[in-house]
Amino acid sequence: MRVRIEHETHYAYGAQIRSLIQILRMTPRSHDGQHVLRWRIEPSIDGRLRQSEDPLGNIVHSFSAEGGAEEFTLRVTGEIETTDTAGIIAGTVERVPQIYFLRDTELTLADEDMRAFAEKCVEPGGDDLKTLHRMMNALNGEIAFDTEPTHVATTASEAFAMRSGVCQDLTHIFIACARHLGIPARYVSGYFFRSDGVVAQDAGHAWVEAKTKDLGWVGFDATNGIATTDAHVRVAIGLDYLGAAPVRGSRYGGGGETMTVRLNVEEAPAGKPGRGQAQRQSQSQG
Repeated sequence: MRVRIEHETHYAYGAQIRSLIQILRMTPRSHDGQHVLRWRIEPSIDGRLRQSEDPLGNIVHSFSAEGGAEEFTLRVTGEIETTDTAGIIAGTVERVPQIYFLRDTELTLADEDMRAFAEKCVEPGGDDLKTLHRMMNALNGEIAFDTEPTHVATTASEAFAMRSGVCQDLTHIFIACARHLGIPARYVSGYFFRSDGVVAQDAGHAWVEAKTKDLGWVGFDATNGIATTDAHVRVAIGLDYLGAAPVRGSRYGGGGETMTVRLNVEEAPAGKPGRGQAQRQSQSQG
């Protein structure tokens, strides 16, 4: 499948900003089942965009700008060619040992109820792949998808107690339960192509990769109740949302702020990228 992505984040400020810096984990890498055909990051104001990599191998851009703007748009566009690998993740950049992904964080700490839930999902005989599938299906059936009750800082235990949340919350719950069982698990941020024909989306997507004994890393999307497929575009990984967030940053001045997001994820016609659309992962402005 060839997936086309157009992702715009627009900020409007109450006054002119004096300075701005943003850390962007919005550029995917190629690996087995995912090939980046083209990718471009376009800030609407003059500044400097620099590319690097973080300790987990994510492509990171830092964008900095100096004052004068009362609004700012960050536009990301690209095309990815994907194939279905039955959820198996291979050919990725692996910079840390798998034990790192057993580390608890404030957002992924399992409480007593979650530990009991995880233990009920354990497959007799110690088959961790079957255990993870049971856990995914149980979470998909028990946690209602609801955009209202949670926020960025909602912890796994808070979302589990409410029995509702967004993809970020289901992902945090899954990670906490897997780590309690001694299974390394990590947060994945990216995009999801909807087969129901809905192109416009409110936000990106999140799911889990867990390390199994026989197959290695496998992707589990508890929100949709499926192993990852060619509909998933993998962008960044972390211990939790904060480590894989598409945009994190700060600014000086500007007063109040409103943010709007426009995201389209659609299937693109097969063929070569057009002239001038070669893959571009970094640029400098000004």
